Amino acid sequence: MRVIPTTRVRNLGILAHVDAGKTTVTERILFLTGAVHKRGEVHDGTTVTDFDPQERERGITISSAAVSCSWADHRITLIDTPGHVDFSDEVERALRVLDGAVAVFDAVAGVEPQSETVWRQADRYGVPRIAFVNKMDRAGADLDAAVVSIRDRLGAVPLPVQLPIGREGGFRGVVDLVGMRAYVWADGAGEPEEREVTGALRAEALRRRRALEEAVAELHPPALEEFCATDALGDGTLVRALRDLTLEGAAVVVLCGSAYRNRGVEPLLDAVVAYLPAPADRPPVGGGERAADPYGPLVALAFKVSAGATGRMTYLRVYSGSLGKGATVLDTATGRTERISRVLRVQADRTAELPVGLAGDIVAVVGPKTVRAGATLCAPGAPVVLEPPVTAAPVVSVAVEARRSTDTDRLATALARLAEEDPSLVVRSDPETGQTLLSGMGELHLEVAVERLRRDRGLEVAVGRPQVAYRETVVKGVTGLTYRHVKQDGGAGQFAHVVLDVEPLDGGGEFAFSSTVTGGRVPAEYVRAVEAGCRDALVEGPLGGHPVTGVRVTLTDGATHPKDSSELAFRAAGRFALREALRASVVALLEPVAEVTVTVPSDSVGAVLGDLAARRGRVADSRVRGGTSMVTATVPLAELFGYATRLRGRTQGRGTFATRPAGYEPLKG
Repeated sequence: MRVIPTTRVRNLGILAHVDAGKTTVTERILFLTGAVHKRGEVHDGTTVTDFDPQERERGITISSAAVSCSWADHRITLIDTPGHVDFSDEVERALRVLDGAVAVFDAVAGVEPQSETVWRQADRYGVPRIAFVNKMDRAGADLDAAVVSIRDRLGAVPLPVQLPIGREGGFRGVVDLVGMRAYVWADGAGEPEEREVTGALRAEALRRRRALEEAVAELHPPALEEFCATDALGDGTLVRALRDLTLEGAAVVVLCGSAYRNRGVEPLLDAVVAYLPAPADRPPVGGGERAADPYGPLVALAFKVSAGATGRMTYLRVYSGSLGKGATVLDTATGRTERISRVLRVQADRTAELPVGLAGDIVAVVGPKTVRAGATLCAPGAPVVLEPPVTAAPVVSVAVEARRSTDTDRLATALARLAEEDPSLVVRSDPETGQTLLSGMGELHLEVAVERLRRDRGLEVAVGRPQVAYRETVVKGVTGLTYRHVKQDGGAGQFAHVVLDVEPLDGGGEFAFSSTVTGGRVPAEYVRAVEAGCRDALVEGPLGGHPVTGVRVTLTDGATHPKDSSELAFRAAGRFALREALRASVVALLEPVAEVTVTVPSDSVGAVLGDLAARRGRVADSRVRGGTSMVTATVPLAELFGYATRLRGRTQGRGTFATRPAGYEPLKG
């Protein structure tokens, strides 16, 4: 096996709003790099990364898929991520293990709602990005407007390094402002034709090159020194500065093209190699102690589990050390050791066996039986725990049951496997009705999960109406709530005395706990136990058994018994005391809301606004561009079930909409 130095490895994600062209960009990259020999098309259902039947039928990415290819003597591992908001947890898990990303934007729409969501997710993990403005051949495409939207809506510093040649349907190439060369793609041709930049195009390119140099000099001190000394930046200095700014997250290099028409993808690959980080460029993990060294102790993070009919595969990012067949690893989440029976390079739905996975690699392994997404695998003699990806709380639930009573056990097993593969799916039993509830991130998320039960497991299931996940919060709290927990039933007893103040938590947080007890009346270990008990009580609120959020609890006093006090007693006291306090407080019900962006022909705006008002929506913004209107509103999630069908009917099929979570608001009425 040819070992590629980690300096020539790039692990990157393709991120975007749904329909911005992520999967098409990925397909063109795979074709140009020789990883596939025929271009796949989303509309034909022939793409490599969207290999699931549902993905091909729906024309969207549902699960992240990893593929590897080579370009300019570099190995690039790509993860094509979903663009639909219901599958944002897939994006979260991918971003946790990536070194860089390409953010794809629609040249007409610019930054769209889910673009903002994935951008903030990348911010959370400090993932450096470059931008690719796609669909430059569409009517209304405008690179400059897209760049402005990146600056205004994302708060980023965009640095365009290309000038498009031709507009809309006449788009045929780009000018590279760094090398000052033009690249033109003929229809049906493979490689671009490289040309001199002449005439009016050269004058505009020189103007933009100057603006690029000035912007870079303002942000990069070494470049500023050269700029002040020579009134210009050399090509080498400009490339180095652009790379530094990208790695620091101080700026975003912007390129453009039309992936569908095979224009602009080669320069995008060159930019990936030039500007995005290698594993060695990223900060060491494990408290800063484990660098990307193939000879160091093993550290890997599991970010995805596939439990299909062919067996269980665990997808890993190897941060340090090496991982080979027969290796024994420690799962720090469970404390168990697991044996690796195979190491695989993944090409979407195909695999190739590897002798070893090295630091910087993204691989799949066969063998571990209980490893879950988010677990750290490491050398047994050098344990370390890495931060797992964040998993969002589900907001929509449906009741599911097997149509045949003989399939009840099979359904339970299938649901458990679904939740194992997708941690954003939660399976629980309703204590009042006894029904099995499947909870997820949205209506589409649950539709896909139920369809997998039917197709992959051959189960006939009945599904109830979707229900949103409500929350409860304190509007007006109580002070001095006193609770004494005394239990004596032979042997050692239990005693704990606590006094709590409960009030709303300002700033939109979920829960805050503090103690003002003085004089050692409640020892520190018991204070921690009270906090744990309070967290236990937040699981079910007094109004309808919904989780409680937005609460501040202060332990103001308490007392202990020399023999009968314990952490267990104080945890119970904290739980029962907060339950009593919540019952005595004024508590309100919260419902999940979403920001909805509706794009419709301008002559349909009136009907759309009326429908949004009927759905308790609050319009925040309305913009018109070229005969098309974009309306942004905040709408309760419960009112959006079936909205797609209603919108198509009111706009003769010409309206589209996108949503993103906007938190919780008090339920009115």
